Amino acid sequence: MHPYNGAFYNRTEVYRKFGIDRFLYLGSKYPIRHQKKIDRSPYLSDQTSYQNVLDQLMNYHGGRFINLVTMQNHFPYNQHYYNEISKYQATKVSAGTDKSSVNDFATGIHHTDEAMKQFITAIDKIERPITVVFYGDHLPGIYGNEMTKDGLKLHETDYFIYSNRYAREHGARNFKQKTAYVAPNDFIAMAAKQTNSKVDWYQALLTRVYEQLPVITEDVQASGNVNAYNSNSRFITQKGKILKENQLTKKQKALLHDYRLVQYDVTAGKHYVVKTMK
Repeated sequence: MHPYNGAFYNRTEVYRKFGIDRFLYLGSKYPIRHQKKIDRSPYLSDQTSYQNVLDQLMNYHGGRFINLVTMQNHFPYNQHYYNEISKYQATKVSAGTDKSSVNDFATGIHHTDEAMKQFITAIDKIERPITVVFYGDHLPGIYGNEMTKDGLKLHETDYFIYSNRYAREHGARNFKQKTAYVAPNDFIAMAAKQTNSKVDWYQALLTRVYEQLPVITEDVQASGNVNAYNSNSRFITQKGKILKENQLTKKQKALLHDYRLVQYDVTAGKHYVVKTMK
């Protein structure tokens, strides 16, 4: 689900290859409903996005995986979209940072908080187990900090994994191990762990990667390097220490090698491992 144009990043074809059976975007045969915008923003609100998710949850009674990519807090951030921007003023910003953009972004995040609060209240009333993984893909490029000094902070976003009331009453439990630093590829294992779900071979591999390897990321200190073209892997410990691959243990290097082989095989290879595991 994406309340915007579905063509970017070749989403229509990529999602089909990923096995997604229905892609809702503006102009698709599955319409985005409840379309609302906030003040002068050109983007559909997060409230719109969450209401469309609720529609799917209420109209479908089996197991379902929903991937939502929102647009409300997308750039630009210096257009004065919001009426309430005066309430969310930054008191201090780093040199080279556009304070107006920070204020605009913070106001949008406030609206996200309010919409998410309403969404959680709604799913807590549903008598089926529901677990939500919420995260941002990256911070906006509005900060003047030096990447070599503050690169890790500039790549961090907030996240949470929330199981609704019904799920908690039927076995879902929060956990605190290895949660200070995570990467998006950890969320599948983390959600399965929180809900005590039965896993297949691939999810078991992801769980091992999550539990035994530091967080896998790009070179967060690379200056002037576009993320999409950054192929230098780095690893983050739970204490925020940045490691290079040659600093991993022998056992960790072996697990990382296996993980990369599986990644290649299931995405661009001949699916040997998939056929073997059936």
